[in-house]
Order: sequence, then structure tokens, then C-alpha cells
Amino acid sequence: MKRKMGQFLSAGSLGLILLFGPSLALAQDNRNTSTGEIKKSGSEVKHAGTSMGHNVKRGRVVRGGKHFGKHMGSAGKHFGRSTKKVFKKVIS
Repeated sequence: MKRKMGQFLSAGSLGLILLFGPSLALAQDNRNTSTGEIKKSGSEVKHAGTSMGHNVKRGRVVRGGKHFGKHMGSAGKHFGRSTKKVFKKVIS
């Protein structure tokens, strides 16, 4: 009985750690700066390549192209935001 209860508690605590751990790590990430936006742009480009690669590998070329375009559009949006913030700072 004690052994089952210990396993249950350890599994429950592991589940809570995995549930709340990433959200706490993301709370520390400041993406409001221009460098943060550029970093986000780079990670979107990474996601674009990997999602397209996975889809093409499985024979879904059109779906891969669609996901690639969505991620690249998001990357361009983040890069544009960073450029806007830098120029506002330089001009002001």
C-alpha cells in the first residue's frame, strides 16, 4: 500500500512539474525588445524548415509548403516589428 501511494505521489508531482515548468520558463522570456523579436523570427524560420521537412518526408508536399509559408510569414512579421522598433529608437 505504501509503495503504490509513493508511486502515485511521484507520478503526480512529475506531472505537475511538466505541466507548470515550461510556462514559468516562458514567463522569463522578454520578447518585447527588438533583439527578442529577431530571436523569435529565427525560431520561426527553424519551425518553417522542420515542419516542411516532416511533411515532405511523409509525402505531403502541398501541406508542407503551406506550413512553410505560414511560418515564414510569421518570421517576417517579427523581423518587421524589430526593424520598426530600432528605427523608432534611432529617429527619436
